[in-house]
Amino acid sequence: MTEQLSADDWISQGIKALTKSGFTALKAEPLAKAMGVSRGSFYWHFADLGAFHTAVLRRWREIAAEEIIVGVEADSDEPLKALLRRTFGARLDLERAVRNWAAFDPAAQAAVRAIDRRRLDYIEALLARRGLPSATAQARAQILYWTFLGFALSAAPVPAARLQGLLDEIMRMLSE
Repeated sequence: MTEQLSADDWISQGIKALTKSGFTALKAEPLAKAMGVSRGSFYWHFADLGAFHTAVLRRWREIAAEEIIVGVEADSDEPLKALLRRTFGARLDLERAVRNWAAFDPAAQAAVRAIDRRRLDYIEALLARRGLPSATAQARAQILYWTFLGFALSAAPVPAARLQGLLDEIMRMLSE
């Protein structure tokens, strides 16, 4: 590469490496090699590997929660239905990679706990907007989130027509 890399370039490459190869790929040397540059560029932007890992986890939180929420809120469809379509219809390799990382790293574990809380709070708010009492919204949000995690961690492909049927059934369950 002839142009100078930014911290965002490194973080994006880190997200790709994490998704494809897991957290053990988040090292300066293999990332630099993949980008065709020296490790010096990495250390220009990050004090150490820990700072880089923090930045990658921050980006994951943006991708896996904040960007989805913004998209759901901007969608013309009913927000809960839009959320289900976006989350259950997405490729979840990055989700699995970060959760695997969290089994070995306290910082990743803290990031996962934070995003779980953010997502649960958002789902609960969507259910409350639909008029559910607080305790019911909280319980259904937890059940829905556990359903999502099971789906995300299973990595089993679901044909589109079957997935749509499952999402329709989830919406019926949440509406009763």
